[in-house]
Amino acid sequence: MDDKYRQHGAFSWCELMTTDVPDAKRFYSRLFGWTLEPAPVPGLEYTLVKYGGEQMGGIMAMPSGCQDMRPSWGVYVTVEDVDAAAKLAEELGGKVLVPPQDIPRVGRFCVLQDPQGAAINVITYNMAQAV
Repeated sequence: MDDKYRQHGAFSWCELMTTDVPDAKRFYSRLFGWTLEPAPVPGLEYTLVKYGGEQMGGIMAMPSGCQDMRPSWGVYVTVEDVDAAAKLAEELGGKVLVPPQDIPRVGRFCVLQDPQGAAINVITYNMAQAV
């Protein structure tokens, strides 16, 4: 297991949420030479992004409730404890946009917003099954 999935503060994953998954897959695979493959995520059509055989991100359709958002890439930063990170972010003047929740077979994540308005995802991986 790569240290980026264990090390607090490490950037560990990139994820595209888009309105047109097939077009996004064509575009990025040709632009960057990425290998794309379906991922076994229950209840979700998810595509793994790989480069040089290493998983580095994913592509998915906009989830329900996000249809008004523009397609965008998001990054994940590994933390030791998602719930503690959410609490600390609020203490530091940030906001919790998506409360801590589990991703089956992956770990626990939430979406935070810094005091200036930038959003970032934090995640604690289930080390027994993650990535």
